[in-house]
Amino acid sequence: MTTLDLVREMLASRLDARQLDWHERAAREIGAGVEPGRFCALLSQASRSTPRGALNPDERERERAAERLPGWDPERWTTLECHRVALCLSRSDLDQPSCEVALAEAFRFADVGESCALYRALAHLPSPRRFAARAGEGARSNMRVVFEAACCDTPYPVRWFDDTAWRQAVIKALFVEAPLWRVHGLDERLDAELARMALDLADERRSAGRTVNPELWMCLGAHGGARGLAALEHELAAGPPAGRAAACLALARAGERERLAACLESETAADVRATIRAALEGRRDQRAFAGLSPSLGT
Repeated sequence: MTTLDLVREMLASRLDARQLDWHERAAREIGAGVEPGRFCALLSQASRSTPRGALNPDERERERAAERLPGWDPERWTTLECHRVALCLSRSDLDQPSCEVALAEAFRFADVGESCALYRALAHLPSPRRFAARAGEGARSNMRVVFEAACCDTPYPVRWFDDTAWRQAVIKALFVEAPLWRVHGLDERLDAELARMALDLADERRSAGRTVNPELWMCLGAHGGARGLAALEHELAAGPPAGRAAACLALARAGERERLAACLESETAADVRATIRAALEGRRDQRAFAGLSPSLGT
């Protein structure tokens, strides 16, 4: 089964008979070959034949997605995004320059919703590296929904962004407050330069009297050095509960097990203590940051 097969399967189970009939006719038309303008029109018209709201894939659908394309998680897709991705993947020229022309035209005239679907489709196309510049535009967007479509729950950035684009995307996630832990492969591409950029951002926020996004500490890993450890000590001493929990995870990721054990002795917040215990037991990868309870606050 290809990713297109799974996208179509998820879509079909969520459309009624009328909506499914429209989709099948549109997909056949696109597959037979259409001009870029008509392709754009069909992507836009999909909104008329799609139920509103989240796709809500079940656990088995998410597992199958990860099997077909490691790093792909449709958990936060909408049904309309799924519909538009299915239409994009229905093209018979996906590996041809004509597909690139059509997608460029679609991006040119897309509204926000259409843009999100197009960005979500990129990782599913043949030779995805050719769309790196386009994906980079999404990674630089100040619109959180667009950034997330381009960079979260997809293998695209970690596989196809160069080092500069990758680091910029990670820092941008912090600026737009996108869930950095959902940027697939983050732990694979931590390095000293990314740690430096994250620490610079932390210093800027503190100088402005602002709190530091707890997910920033995810960027250090084993690369923060003495400066990173000092920044973490500052967060442990003066940060909010969410920041302290994230700093403890960062200590674990830096191999500072003894310091982490000392934090467990001194910490009084139950949620933070739970995070520390989990980290001591080995749960310290990027997904561990998703476990920081919203009740920890800022």
